[in-house]
Amino acid sequence: MSSLSSCLLLSALLFSIGLAGALVRRNAILVLIGIELMLNAANLNFIAFWRFGPNPEALTGVLFTVFSIGVAAAEAAVGLALIISLYRHVKTTNLDQVDSMRG
Repeated sequence: MSSLSSCLLLSALLFSIGLAGALVRRNAILVLIGIELMLNAANLNFIAFWRFGPNPEALTGVLFTVFSIGVAAAEAAVGLALIISLYRHVKTTNLDQVDSMRG
């Protein structure tokens, strides 16, 4: 049986890996993957606080997580659409080479 502190430690580790991936990587798709890892860490926090909270029968943590997964799916769809549009315009997904938003 895991405890709340071990779930929060795992979530902090996932969030740190995602943040490092979003800040260090130069490929737009890998940055998007890092952001998804950070959202999954937040989902793990929602579930951990729901599970170890005073009233786990209320299912509030599960509802927050389902809503967050829906937001993450929309974010991934919009992010991938932006990356495809960027690739069609600039012919690269390297964020260092994208220096203007001009059309």
